[in-house]
Amino acid sequence: MQVALAGDWTLQGLCPLPEDLRRELAVAPPEGTWNLAGVTRLDSFGAVLLWRHWGRRRPARLDLPEALAPVLARAEALPGGGLPAEPGYRFLDGTAQLGRAVHAALHHLLGFVALVGHILIGLGGLLRRRDQWPLREISANFYKVGVRAMPVTALVGFLIGVVMSYLSALQLRAFGADAFIVNILGLGIIRELGPVLVSVLVAGRSGSAMTAQLGVMRVTEEIDALTAMGISRHVRLVLPKVVALTLAMPLLTLWGSAVAILGGMVSAYVQLGMSFDYFLNALPRAVPAANLVIGLGKGAVFGLLIALVACYFGLRVRPNTESLSANTTASVVASITVVILVDAVFAIATRSIGLPYR
Repeated sequence: MQVALAGDWTLQGLCPLPEDLRRELAVAPPEGTWNLAGVTRLDSFGAVLLWRHWGRRRPARLDLPEALAPVLARAEALPGGGLPAEPGYRFLDGTAQLGRAVHAALHHLLGFVALVGHILIGLGGLLRRRDQWPLREISANFYKVGVRAMPVTALVGFLIGVVMSYLSALQLRAFGADAFIVNILGLGIIRELGPVLVSVLVAGRSGSAMTAQLGVMRVTEEIDALTAMGISRHVRLVLPKVVALTLAMPLLTLWGSAVAILGGMVSAYVQLGMSFDYFLNALPRAVPAANLVIGLGKGAVFGLLIALVACYFGLRVRPNTESLSANTTASVVASITVVILVDAVFAIATRSIGLPYR
């Protein structure tokens, strides 16, 4: 049987009639005589279509014009394997996934330790050459992560204080223990909730911004340009962010806790009729000064860890937008997780410090 092809065998020419064409090809035997002299144009789509119909080998009798031979040769060079089959369930699949997770965690831990080592080396060099401290970068980052974060910190802190005071007042009023609202708000906000709340806000706001900034610099090859000029990226990019956020976080914690207590005072006055004078006089007796020191210390440690995690994921960004978005998301999630874990360590380590009732 002789099969003669004619016309335009390209993707544009064959798309209007794919089903009809496939039915006609189905009845054409691959071992017959194939005449392609009438084909005016042939692209990769038409060549692959014919090649698959022939069973991935040329017919014994093929009339192929020389102009179409290169196109068919490219189709012949394509790999013959199909899509890889999905592996079935195996008994050790769960163990393999656990091993991959542990390997990834160790890889991140080693990279994080290496980043801290680079920062310490750069800091040691700056201690010997004090005139090369990046003071302008530290000041600019302090303004970005500290001053510009004050409005949102105040808003969220005030609302959290109002909510805590309102919910506590509902329970304390039932037992006639209205005065203990000062203890609940003071210890809860100054010691625990204030540092954690501010850290979560900073991780979502400033931490993601740091990761995105370093990631964009990686995509635009600005970091590579700094390395080519002999400028340490850890000294000029990472160290100012770490120092600025470490210094700004205790102040933001103090600011956010103060506004949250103010919100609690307003709510206690509305709900319980408790005057501001009584609240302010009872607060120092209910909350020892050690709790304020613990809260500020938590803020400094949380700020240090958030900056380190944000810079670590920012430097891991590959030169593509998908990696930028993935590492920014991972930075925020990892920062919040680290803050909660370290806060639990602080709670255990300081369980006998600053508590008026033990």
